[in-house]
Amino acid sequence: MPIESGSCAAARQAKQKRKSHSLSIRRTNSSEQERAGLQRDMLEGQDSKLPSSVRNTLLELFGQIEREFENLYIENLELRREIETLNERLAAEGQTIDGAELSKGQLKTKASHSTSQLSQKLKTTYKASTSKIVSSFKTTTSRAICQLVKEYVGHRDGIWDVSVAKTQPVVLGTASADHTALLWSIETGKCLVKYVGHVGSVNSIKFHPTEQVALTASGDQTAHIWRYIVQLPTPQPTADCNQISGEDEIEFSDKDEPDGDGDGSSDCPTIRVPLTSLKSHQGVVIAADWLVGGKQAVTASWDRTANLYDVETSELVHSLTGHDQELTHCCTHPTQRLVVTSSRDTTFRLWDFRDPSIHSVNVFQGHTDTVTSAVFTVGDNVVSGSDDRTVKVWDLKNMRSPIATIRTDSAVNRINVCVGQRIIALPHDNRQVRLFDMSGVRLARLPRSNRQGHRRMVCCSAWSEDHPICNLFTCGFDRQAIGWNINIPALLQEK
Repeated sequence: MPIESGSCAAARQAKQKRKSHSLSIRRTNSSEQERAGLQRDMLEGQDSKLPSSVRNTLLELFGQIEREFENLYIENLELRREIETLNERLAAEGQTIDGAELSKGQLKTKASHSTSQLSQKLKTTYKASTSKIVSSFKTTTSRAICQLVKEYVGHRDGIWDVSVAKTQPVVLGTASADHTALLWSIETGKCLVKYVGHVGSVNSIKFHPTEQVALTASGDQTAHIWRYIVQLPTPQPTADCNQISGEDEIEFSDKDEPDGDGDGSSDCPTIRVPLTSLKSHQGVVIAADWLVGGKQAVTASWDRTANLYDVETSELVHSLTGHDQELTHCCTHPTQRLVVTSSRDTTFRLWDFRDPSIHSVNVFQGHTDTVTSAVFTVGDNVVSGSDDRTVKVWDLKNMRSPIATIRTDSAVNRINVCVGQRIIALPHDNRQVRLFDMSGVRLARLPRSNRQGHRRMVCCSAWSEDHPICNLFTCGFDRQAIGWNINIPALLQEK
């Protein structure tokens, strides 16, 4: 009769443990309904002035919390078993490796390293699970603080960029893959002007700081400067878009998107010829912006360079080289002659044009994937977003490490900062838009349901701090832009 080896006995024992553990989980799950019914009976037996619907909702929420922590407890027990098994295995290896015992110090080092990895896994699991609970409470309050005001529908393809005019009349601008840029009335959602001068995707739009002039960047390897004249229509009463029904987390397919073919953008005035065309790039121009004062403009391209132009003469002043891969974005400082460019090479660079004879450059390294955008904020801070699912806040005086890091669950696209209130808007690939403060504390998430919010990737966000109706705009590849009213005092008070 063959004798069972030690390894086979250990395997059989482990199998029996897993079997008994799975049975305990089944028992736990099967008793949830009984427990919930018992709690409901106890609650109904108590005197309470709360309506029954509110009491039932509270009971369900607390039941969900109990289940979440129960799952965490079970996972914790499982991880502890794994740690014990690992320690036993390490102790056994210490007696047999190369026929000699490992020193206690070596065993302790190995065990502590493996234990720290499992401990980190436990912490990550705990944070992820508890964040779901916190999100379930924040969703209700966010609806009252972040309200959808207007949808701007008229493009025939995805919208890459959104911007708000800095001069009167204040209009909204959108840049789309359908080769057009549109200007909108913020209050009515009516298209005011259509620009059709590009023969490629329009990837960026920025308004001149003092004149009714727009700067657009395109896949046709050019950037155009064009003048517009608009007259705002009379505002109409706005329907309340926030009385919604259904859950906040309903998913959509790519087919569930608004049909822009029948919108009124086809009958608005059309501009076909630019004032100036900037032509020095050998690849797609992905972004463009005005330097302070509006006499110069900077462009960023897939040819790995950024170009500085004189607006009046259209001449190339400087070609900014140094990035190893395609550029993704460029941004200028609101009050100083500073430029940041971001790239697929996982870095962003700061260019200083304050001294005409010196064009210094600083390289910021801290991301592990494409830096999708980097923008200036108040003081000496820059905020960068990346496909590595992080957003980092930097001090220009210290390039070595960020002063704050925000970790998310999806790639981050073109971010924007509300300078006055120091709030960062993060548009995501997973169709979410989240708001954080400069220290990395999450403030809110914009509502998204079957009746409002973006249905596909959110590409860009833009704050308009002075507008009385909409102070945040987002755009996405569902071919629409959305205007939101964010109750900033209430948002900051909740924090």
